[in-house]
Amino acid sequence: MARRNPIRPWAVAVWLLVWQVASMALGQELLLPSPLAALRRLGELALTEPFWRAVGWSAARILGGFLLACLAGTALAALASRRRWMRELLAPLAAAVKATPVASFIILALVWMNSRQLPLFIAFLMVFPTIYLNMLEGIAQTDGKLLEMAQVFRVPLSRRLGGIYLPQVLPYFRSAASVALGLCWKAGVAAEVIGLPAGSIGERLYTAKVYFQTADLFAWTAVVVAVSAGFERLFLALLEHLAGKAGM
Repeated sequence: MARRNPIRPWAVAVWLLVWQVASMALGQELLLPSPLAALRRLGELALTEPFWRAVGWSAARILGGFLLACLAGTALAALASRRRWMRELLAPLAAAVKATPVASFIILALVWMNSRQLPLFIAFLMVFPTIYLNMLEGIAQTDGKLLEMAQVFRVPLSRRLGGIYLPQVLPYFRSAASVALGLCWKAGVAAEVIGLPAGSIGERLYTAKVYFQTADLFAWTAVVVAVSAGFERLFLALLEHLAGKAGM
């Protein structure tokens, strides 16, 4: 696995300073509000009930799509690892989803479903190939000798899953989930901005753009970044706990 690249407070402070200097040099709050202006507006929004409803509405659908993609990707990878015809069948689908622009899927999906279902579907679609392909690779790398030994000694499936497959595939799943979590928020919010489901973060972003509420635009963007990063940390911490219990 690749080494993590931690975000240092001093680096964040430098970029905030650059933002502040750029805002002061431009001298146009309408074009580039200062960090303090964006933070102040975020604080004002956070005191309102519609703000939390929008965050909850978007998080439920986007993260729901992510979790569904994790389940589907893992299950199909397990089946495809045992059936060559299924691997060959799913290969073009995974490649097409990875290569096609998310905007194309969003526009096509709006023909088939209403805007309220769109964020969940798009988040699922963007996450699925990453989870599926990484899990398929993890299963393929499982030690064949251990599997043969487990078969000879007739080790129950539940113990094979926990003792052989889980330690092998968990690093692949952890890596895929880290990438997919950021991807699902980008794709899900993009779907909301285009589909404009009522009460979503995407709708608030679009409204801020239409009415030139630049501080609101930065504030809502900060919300997306914070929620995405927070859920990623929580989810990966749960995986680390699972890995610890598995003795990895």
